[in-house]
Amino acid sequence: MLDYKLIEALAMVAREGRFDKAAKTLFITQSAVSQRIKLLEEQMGQVLIARTTPPRVTPAGRKLLKHYLQVKRLEDDLISEVGRTDNQEFASIAVGINADSLALWLLDAIHPFLLDNKVLLDVRVDDQEQTHRLLKDGEVMGCISTQEHPMQGCHVEYLGQMNYHMMASPEFAAQWFPDGLTLENVRRAPALIFDRKDDLHQKFLMKALEEIPASFPSHFIPSVERYAEFVALGIAYGMLPDQQRSPFIRNGQLIDLRPDCHVPVKLYWHCWSLKSKLLTQFTRQLTSRAKILLGE
Repeated sequence: MLDYKLIEALAMVAREGRFDKAAKTLFITQSAVSQRIKLLEEQMGQVLIARTTPPRVTPAGRKLLKHYLQVKRLEDDLISEVGRTDNQEFASIAVGINADSLALWLLDAIHPFLLDNKVLLDVRVDDQEQTHRLLKDGEVMGCISTQEHPMQGCHVEYLGQMNYHMMASPEFAAQWFPDGLTLENVRRAPALIFDRKDDLHQKFLMKALEEIPASFPSHFIPSVERYAEFVALGIAYGMLPDQQRSPFIRNGQLIDLRPDCHVPVKLYWHCWSLKSKLLTQFTRQLTSRAKILLGE
């Protein structure tokens, strides 16, 4: 039978990224954390976490963590149903979210759930095409992703669509795109890209121009709020979703470089197929509100 006290030590190291931080969270010594993980590895007969900087959970360790988090979720539900509600501890829900959703609409969608339940939200941020990996590795219970098909042991529900447009300040457009968005202008105009995982800019160029230049000057600003400001200041041109670009258009700070073209990004909620009351309530709140905020 699995010793969940040992697995908890592994989970804390994976979450905190350091043995000493995991020890503080568990209120034990760093040596005790190491001993628990070593004992767990001896019982399982394989290495569960590589002693790198930061520590890296092995594939076997990820499978064990996924099982542990699922059991923990069911235990929290059981305590909520049969335990004393006045002494109930906070439950935790770990989710993988893309940065745009987190900044622009997620809080509006889930805040009623957080007000009504003793839940601590653990948000892991990654690109919408990468969050699926967090769910696969067992780091989160659910994720917002662009992938349509569910993984084994999970279910999926469509949330809505975010439409991204190529935006620039009027002054920037006049300087760098006097004759419109052309390949020649794209090769020399400074672009703004969120981070090196983001390929929305390239997708737009392929759709609008049917070709992507071999290279073009690019800034990288991995901040949703600063990204929009960067474009509005006329430093570069970049992709913005409808939810973010609208106020800038109304006050004349931004214009659409190709109003007839945009990149649609369909978002899906993936989560474990557990009979968890709390996870079901969270899913219901998120999906119903997202469909209103994003539009089906």
